[in-house]
Amino acid sequence: MVYYTISGIRLPCVPSVHHNSSSHRNSSSVAGNASTALSFPLKKHSLSRKIVAGSSSYDSEASTTATSGKVLVPGGDSSFTTNVLVPGAKPPSSTDQLETSDIVSEDPKVLREVPESSSMVGDTSTEVLDEQEKIAVLPDTREKTDKRTVPPPGAGQRIYDIDPILSSFRQHLDYRYSQYKRMRADIDKFEGGLEKFSRGYEKFGFIRSETGITYREWAPGATRAALIGDFNNWNPNADVMARDEFGVWEIFLPNNADGSSPIPHGSRVKIRMDTPSGLKDSIPAWIKFAVQAPGEIPYNGIYYDPPEEEKYVFKHPQPKKPKSLRIYESHVGMSSTEPKINTYANFRDEMLPRIKKLGYNAVQIMAIQEHSYYASFGYHVTNFFAPSSRFGTPDDLKSLIDKAHELGLLVLMDIVHSHASNNTLDGLNMFDGTDSHYFHSGSRGHHWMWDSRLFNYGSWEVVRYLLSNARWWLDEFKFDGFRFDGVTSMMYTHHGLQMTFTGNYNEYFGFATDVDAVVYLMLVNDMIHGLFPEAVSIGEDVSGMPTFCVPIQDGGVGFDYRLHMAIADKWIELLQKRDEDWRMGDIIHTLTNRRWLEKCISYAESHDQALVGDKTIAFWLMDKDMYDFMALDRPATPLIDRGIALHKMIRLITMALGGEGYLNFMGNEFGHPEWIDFPRGDQHLPNGKVVPGNNNSFDKCRRRFDLGDAEYLRYHGLQEFDRAMHHLEGTYGVSC
Repeated sequence: MVYYTISGIRLPCVPSVHHNSSSHRNSSSVAGNASTALSFPLKKHSLSRKIVAGSSSYDSEASTTATSGKVLVPGGDSSFTTNVLVPGAKPPSSTDQLETSDIVSEDPKVLREVPESSSMVGDTSTEVLDEQEKIAVLPDTREKTDKRTVPPPGAGQRIYDIDPILSSFRQHLDYRYSQYKRMRADIDKFEGGLEKFSRGYEKFGFIRSETGITYREWAPGATRAALIGDFNNWNPNADVMARDEFGVWEIFLPNNADGSSPIPHGSRVKIRMDTPSGLKDSIPAWIKFAVQAPGEIPYNGIYYDPPEEEKYVFKHPQPKKPKSLRIYESHVGMSSTEPKINTYANFRDEMLPRIKKLGYNAVQIMAIQEHSYYASFGYHVTNFFAPSSRFGTPDDLKSLIDKAHELGLLVLMDIVHSHASNNTLDGLNMFDGTDSHYFHSGSRGHHWMWDSRLFNYGSWEVVRYLLSNARWWLDEFKFDGFRFDGVTSMMYTHHGLQMTFTGNYNEYFGFATDVDAVVYLMLVNDMIHGLFPEAVSIGEDVSGMPTFCVPIQDGGVGFDYRLHMAIADKWIELLQKRDEDWRMGDIIHTLTNRRWLEKCISYAESHDQALVGDKTIAFWLMDKDMYDFMALDRPATPLIDRGIALHKMIRLITMALGGEGYLNFMGNEFGHPEWIDFPRGDQHLPNGKVVPGNNNSFDKCRRRFDLGDAEYLRYHGLQEFDRAMHHLEGTYGVSC
């Protein structure tokens, strides 16, 4: 593995190799204006950076200094006196509000002393939410030029015209839509709308301004919090944070005397908290970069804010959404022919031209969100806003996406909002020392099969976090859409486990349905399509939930496409039967069995079938003969001849009849002969048994593209057929 150094830290990835001709930051970057944070003259005996900058009315009490008994109020922007509003609370009267003109100075650097008895918040006698559910209404401290808005909800009744059977479940569906409309109304009332609400990354985490850095974190379970890192020698008493009534901790760090950033780019940061579970150091939940240092197991949060001249600036427009999606499913780390972890830069230079040449018009990238366990395939996410550092820097990823756009390729992200890693050291689990912070408490918050945590989609701050996460990838990195993983697990409290969906509508609309999760899916699709009309939204649902791909204004969940997962299962079922037992009527029924007006992405096989323990279609068809009889200079066996023919026909008929789009996992287009086996050591189970590993080998964690390119091998013929198939679809539109 190659390492490079940022501020004394060796990062497990290659240096950025993109060329940036502009020193200006992209318009989507997160940066504050001069009024976001203020530089305060502090008394010599006070700890540095104790005072919170840009305090709104909600955190003014937390800004009281223990030594003077006075409240210090920064002068300037009157928006800092915004009142706290929570659902069910009455608006404060005019007498409850702080008279800004009597307190705030015209000079942004002057602090005014206010008697402790001065009212700094609205009416506190109103109804408030439970500690875990309180809504932190933060001041909008940035000037906004983004005028995009999400259209208001519709009537939500067209679903009954589309599918009359749904009328029998009107009570459930109308309740679902009413909950969605209630959330939209509350977001409009208390947060200024979905567009503003989905920019949580401009309020939480590290926010850079001209005068310093503001850091905020929602951790209601903590009783004390301090920001620690290389910048303050990990001193837990140097930068103690202030807590507001909603459990939001905050601190402002003014610039150094020379005007430089108080936290150097590339330095390590964490938040230390006193929690009900004891003292805990956590990576900030909104961290934008995290790195595993050599010889260490937990990851470290990295403050990522490179100089302007090093920030990648996008040069190419995003392509328009094609009529027929042809998706190349890929994984950056295993995209090399060599047994190693590949990089964003190599994927950009080597894989993207290959994908374009093969005729695909979209690339779907797995394992983008940081995940400490490589063998999880990226599905056990630890840091939701951070691109995986194994493959390079965030700017390297931007360079990759921009190159794809130059080639006319859409870039879809395999996003995970269905669950999270159960890591407590570098993930969200027990972040503030409680079991119910971002997740459901007790057994409902644990996925027993995946060994992961399950989000509480009924929590206001969880919804803010996840909506903002989806928008972050679209805004900051210019992704063109998402494939949402594990949606079936989200929509049902049984998570689809030990459950066979027969198509009976009672399976979809009952007490087993997690309405909060479905409403969240409606909200995130609302945000995606409202603010990014060309973005693509694909859901991985095996249940066949009706209305899944119906627009939200008509009462649906709002996805553009559902993954037609039954097709791959059907092919595996048939491949275990004799040829004479294949029934064309059965095959055609499976390929075309989808809901009216709901589009599908079909595939014969995806990454699931390529994993160790399973078999690809090529392996089912040709087995070990693939190792000895794929060279053109020797005769093929009947098994090889039959396998090649069926491999081609299975993919062609799947593309033609299976749906409005098509997907293939990288390497399977030419019948990749080997499975995927991530590097892993021996696993020692609690019962004393040992599950043998593979000696941490990367040999099976790569793709042998050289086989598909070798004209003397029959693999090349399979690859050329796949290419011709995409040319046919792109030219004549044969899929239906």
